[in-house]
Amino acid sequence: MFLSVFDMFKVGIGPSSSHTMGPMVAAARFLDKMRASPFHYAGLRGSLHGSLAFTGVGHATDRATILGLAGFLPDTYDNDKAEATLEHIRDSHSVTPPGLPTLKFHPKEDLVFDFGPNLPGHANGMILMATDAQGDVILQETYYSIGGGFVLTDAELAAGKATDDGTPIPYPFKSAAEMLEMAERSGKSIAQMKRANEIARGGPENLRSGVARIWQVMNDCIERGLNAEGILPGGLKVKRRAKGIRDALVAERGTNLTAPHKINDWMSAYAMAVNEENAAGGQVVTAPTNGAAGVVPAVIKYWLEHVPGAHETQIEEFLLTAAAIGGLVKYNASISGAEAGCQAEVGSAAAMGAAGLAAVLGGTPAQIENAAEIALEHHLGMTCDPVRGLVQVPCIERNGLGAIKAVSAASLALRGDGTHLVPLDACIETMRQTGLDMSEKYKETSLGGLAVNIPNC
Repeated sequence: MFLSVFDMFKVGIGPSSSHTMGPMVAAARFLDKMRASPFHYAGLRGSLHGSLAFTGVGHATDRATILGLAGFLPDTYDNDKAEATLEHIRDSHSVTPPGLPTLKFHPKEDLVFDFGPNLPGHANGMILMATDAQGDVILQETYYSIGGGFVLTDAELAAGKATDDGTPIPYPFKSAAEMLEMAERSGKSIAQMKRANEIARGGPENLRSGVARIWQVMNDCIERGLNAEGILPGGLKVKRRAKGIRDALVAERGTNLTAPHKINDWMSAYAMAVNEENAAGGQVVTAPTNGAAGVVPAVIKYWLEHVPGAHETQIEEFLLTAAAIGGLVKYNASISGAEAGCQAEVGSAAAMGAAGLAAVLGGTPAQIENAAEIALEHHLGMTCDPVRGLVQVPCIERNGLGAIKAVSAASLALRGDGTHLVPLDACIETMRQTGLDMSEKYKETSLGGLAVNIPNC
C-alpha cells in the first residue's frame, strides 16, 4: 500500500476538500474524458447527490463544479479569474473549457441538487453528462468525492482502486503492526521508511521541493489568518477571531499574569487562523481534509515557535510521519466526514499531528504509534454537523481543540515506552465501525446535531 505525502497533503482551496476540491477535480477529469472521446459535444449537465446536495451550497460545491467544468483546478486556482469566469458563465449560459468547443451550460438549470437517496458508492456522489446538439446524453460518468480531495469513478470505486500505481516500494506497510515490524527489522524510523518509499516513486528532489511547498502554503495560510479581520461569508455572521486572540497573547507577554495554560490559546489561534481562511475560500493544504486543515499546521507552528530546539529542517520528518499515519487511516477506514463523521477528519488530523510531533521530539516508532492512537481514540464518535452546511461552526474551534489533543497525545506517549493496551490498528477499525453505525444525519448532511439546534438564519 502506498499513499504519497502529496496525496495526504494537497494544495487547494476552501472551504472543503470533499465538497469543493473533489467536485472541481471530478469536473476536470470529465473534461479529460470528453477530450479523449470522438464525439461532438454541445452541452453539459450534472447532478449532485447525498452530502454534496444537502450541504453543497454551504460548501460551494455548485461553484466548484461550475469552475471545474470551465477548466479550473484547485492547485492552480486564481480567485480573480474565477470570479470573472463565473460572471461570464452566468451571462452567456455556456462554458469554453480548454481544448473543447463552447458548450451550453446554464448553471441554474443544468446543475441539479438531488435530495433523494444517496448514490450507492459513497455519500458524496455526482453525475456529469455531456450532450449532443439535440440535448441527448452521449457521455456520462459517476464520480465519488471520497475525502481529502480524492476522487474515484463508479468503476474505480467498485474495483477498490487507490492511488497506488503498482511500482514497488521498499516498505509497503498496510497496517500499523506491519509498520512497526518493518521499523524494527530495518532499524529505520517511520519517516525514514516513508522517505524511502517516496524517493522510489518520485525521486529526492521532488520530495524536497514538494514538502517545502506544503509547509510554505501552510505557514502562509496561518499568517494570513492571524492578520485578517472581519465577518466570514455564508450568512452566519461568524467573526474572525484568530487575530484578536493572537494580539491579546502578544500583549500579555512579559507579564506575571500569564497562566501556563495560555499555550493552548496559541495552538487554537494557529489552527483557527487556517480554518478561518478555509471558510473564506482561501488557499489551504488538505491535512488530511480542508475541514481539518488547521490541526497539523498548528502543531507544527506550536513546535517551531514554542518548543526549545525545534528547527525547520525537521519539518520533512514531521510531515512524512504524519502522512504515514494518515495513509493508514485512509486505507483502512476513512478520512471523509460524509462517510464517518468528524472523527474521520479532525480525529485523523489529530492522530497525524500527534505522530509528527512525537517523531520530531525523538519518539521511537512504538511511541509514535501510541501518540497517534491516543489522539484518534479520543475523537471516536465525533459527529459532523456543520451549521447551515458551512465549514465554520463547530469546525473552526474544533481544529483548535484537535491541535491541543494532538500535542497532549504526543506528550503522554513520550512519557511511556510505547507499550499500550489499544493498538492503533484496533482504534482505526473502531473508527470505521463507528462510522458505519453513525446516523446519516450526523455525517455532513446538516440534518442533526448543532445544525438543527441553534438559530442559523
